[in-house]
Amino acid sequence: MADFNAVAKQFVDFYYQTFNADRSTLQALYRDNSMLTWEGTPILGKGNIIEKLVTLPFTKVTHKIVTLDAQPSVAEGSLLVSVTGILVVDDSPNPLQFSQIFQLLPESGSYYVFNDIFRLNYGA
Repeated sequence: MADFNAVAKQFVDFYYQTFNADRSTLQALYRDNSMLTWEGTPILGKGNIIEKLVTLPFTKVTHKIVTLDAQPSVAEGSLLVSVTGILVVDDSPNPLQFSQIFQLLPESGSYYVFNDIFRLNYGA
């Protein structure tokens, strides 16, 4: 098995660079059985996931990763990836904290996102 931490870092770097540049091109990372839970709302299938991502109410976004943790998962070669970070939308002076968890499954020498859970983290 490849070094799962290196695979997770490579995936996360690619995911957020792509998200920041053109969210619509993330479609290649999802499948029809993939699920995104966005702020508590479940969304099934790559078409619906990409529709959600491209219709988010901002035009510019920048992610800064603060933590990245990864573990091998149940299915052989699969990974569980947990990310926390800060994002800035439309050059707002108020950055937002977020957390995101990915379940990556191997496919043809690469990985796709089977599960994706995203939450903004608000202070109490």
